Amino acid sequence: MLHEYRDIITHMKENNEANAHFLKIFDRHNELDNQIQQASTLTDAELEVLKKEKLLLKDQAYAMIIDYKKEHSL
Repeated sequence: MLHEYRDIITHMKENNEANAHFLKIFDRHNELDNQIQQASTLTDAELEVLKKEKLLLKDQAYAMIIDYKKEHSL
């Protein structure tokens, strides 16, 4: 997720600046990504729900990364 911000995400984790909410979002996004990739048994409707949740989490994580980047002049 958000590979172009990998350095900032690493910085957040290493400096204990990433709060529990960000880490929860990040982990859930990765879980959904794995479920979607292995979605052979899901219906189209179930797959759509997972993709929408994943996109929402990505948007939330992106906003947190941008805020962190601004706060720390990265």
